[in-house]
Amino acid sequence: MEEGEVGSCGDGSDCSLPLPLGSYHGLVTVADRLVAWFRANARPLPWRTPIRDPYRSLVSELMAQQTQLDRVVTRFEVFVRRFPSLASLAAASEEEVLAAWSGLGYYRRARLLHRLACEVTAAGGELPRTAVELENLPGVGPYTAAALASVVFGEAVPLMDGNVARVGARVLALGRDPRSTRGRSEILRWVASLMNDAPPGEVNEALMELGARICTPMSPQCGRCPLARECRAGLDGRPDAYPRPRRSREAVDLEWLAAVAEADDGRWLLRRVTDGPILRGLWLPPFAERDESKSPALQARELIPVRDLAGFEVAAPIGHAITHRRISVTAVRVALGHRPDLPSGWSFADPEAPGLPTSSLLGKLLTHLRR
Repeated sequence: MEEGEVGSCGDGSDCSLPLPLGSYHGLVTVADRLVAWFRANARPLPWRTPIRDPYRSLVSELMAQQTQLDRVVTRFEVFVRRFPSLASLAAASEEEVLAAWSGLGYYRRARLLHRLACEVTAAGGELPRTAVELENLPGVGPYTAAALASVVFGEAVPLMDGNVARVGARVLALGRDPRSTRGRSEILRWVASLMNDAPPGEVNEALMELGARICTPMSPQCGRCPLARECRAGLDGRPDAYPRPRRSREAVDLEWLAAVAEADDGRWLLRRVTDGPILRGLWLPPFAERDESKSPALQARELIPVRDLAGFEVAAPIGHAITHRRISVTAVRVALGHRPDLPSGWSFADPEAPGLPTSSLLGKLLTHLRR
């Protein structure tokens, strides 16, 4: 079957003919058609092997949290080559793990993955096989636990991410927010019902793939959908009306000042962030919340552990976003003229290739100041 072939539901029939939810078409169930579509159309991802490796699946799931899949694919193989097992990951330092994770953002995931590797290795080296047990591990929530338990170990446990929520809300024409307690429960019961007729892992993966590629937030391709007969929103001609919108998290506006100190060889002075919930463990130019009672030059001077500074240049602010935080960063370029000895937690590094775990903010500052 060609990818996206209109009217093909995996059994050669026409997807557009309406049947009641959960009904059979001949001897082919709804789940059969869904899984047949998935097997013919699934993207070839490096962790989608015939026999799923628990460690590689774990790494891919944590990487894919809040990160676009194309970015995950480019970093996944590099990471698992550097750390091919839980034991090798546990033997590494946190800084080595963060450096290998660099470019994916949300570094708390890498720290939790490292903690998980240490705990599991100390306990014998084998990942638990059930969702309940997996959820007790660092960094593993209900979604990741269900994904690993179903896809790797075959446990019949449904999961729900944004894609599954959207597919379920449309198929059921769900009149409430799918992330509400009742909405989530309805969708999970529907997903569980599909697992009566098909492998649980494939059901979960198929629904996620369907939401990512066919049942998209805008302009869903209903004519290519293997669930078109069951989709109440599609049959009513109103797929865009679902899922019901949820209240967005209120944005927080912040103002930071970053002191970009450059030595005569072009290297920047970086500090390892040791506090805060979002950038801890990463290396960046020293920064702080903007103090309006001080001039930018004075505040920049206070951020740098060097006495003799050759001059200051204040640049226009640039924007940066981290989850719901909207940050305006005022960069102050500081000329050092030489590379002095530094206390622990500080280092000079090439801003283009620092060789240290860092944030996309570093690249933004580099591009901004070069202009």
